[in-house]
Amino acid sequence: MIRVGLIGCGYIAHKHIETLTQLQDVTLKAISDIHFNKMESIASLYKDFGGENRSITFFENYKDLLADKDIDLVIVAVFSGLHAEITKQAILYDKHVIVEKPLALSIQDAEEIIQLAQSRNRKILVCHQLRYRPLLQKVKQLMKQNYFGKIYLGVISLRLHRAKDYYHFSTWKGSWRKDGGMLVNQGIHLIDVLIWLLGDVESVYGEIATKEQRKETEDIAAGIFSFKDGSKGMVEANTITKPNNIGYYLAVFGERGTLTIGGKNFNEIHHCYIEGYPNIMEELNVLSKKLNEHQRMYTDFINAIHYDKEHLVNASEGKKALEAIFALYQSNKTDRPIFLPVESFSTSDMLL
Repeated sequence: MIRVGLIGCGYIAHKHIETLTQLQDVTLKAISDIHFNKMESIASLYKDFGGENRSITFFENYKDLLADKDIDLVIVAVFSGLHAEITKQAILYDKHVIVEKPLALSIQDAEEIIQLAQSRNRKILVCHQLRYRPLLQKVKQLMKQNYFGKIYLGVISLRLHRAKDYYHFSTWKGSWRKDGGMLVNQGIHLIDVLIWLLGDVESVYGEIATKEQRKETEDIAAGIFSFKDGSKGMVEANTITKPNNIGYYLAVFGERGTLTIGGKNFNEIHHCYIEGYPNIMEELNVLSKKLNEHQRMYTDFINAIHYDKEHLVNASEGKKALEAIFALYQSNKTDRPIFLPVESFSTSDMLL
């Protein structure tokens, strides 16, 4: 039985609680938040979803939870600016860690997490759950088996709406030091998918803009990725779409085929053509109905712990999208393409 401690009882914690109750050999043992009423709400939710009817320990100080020797795995679900610090501390207490995206807000912190996890033989899962969506795993398989031929271009688009209340009720949102930016929070999932599908990034050129003055970070971003295999990538993202979210989009253009996926839930097949594969649209449409990626992600990680094997999104994989975003931010500051690896960068550099 893997005993879990949850740090952070906000909105995103609800999804983790729901997933935990769907797994065998995993139990929620402790939770931590500075707000006692949020801990009560999460504990009640765990039982409502069918979690074990046992007492859950409340820790107002997360460091007390980390010091609990009965906890094997820690979920870090606090605001972005604390992800790296809590993850590093958890590793030093010999915990495995599931950390919400982003892994960190600096290259240095990301590297320290990777090195700490290796030296202490701890496993880190960064929550890029879209890699586990059956539809996207099929796309990955098709590309790996060369059905699309040589990939020429990948395009991702986010057209989202973030109202004033989104920033008003959470003071950390929209801050370079605590939040990290629109791409780091809203855009990182699709950027991770683009890199996962097309491979390692060689260089990035990008520009950002802030039109809504209620925050520090960007609400418009555009970028061009050059991949090591010669393919190109384009990123277009905004949070100023009126009046509501339009959705998330991915397009892949290859030698033998073209694919576009989109919609508010990112599961609508708008187009797919592959030479000599007439049933591909039908197959993908069936897979598009399966939205169990969060449970699949957890299952992969739990198996990695049990059997001491590798999993799909470790800390090194979780760094890839983050590093590409940092390169885009650096490019905006320097007005030139940035070649990877990025040696040094923190989102707080955007304030300089």
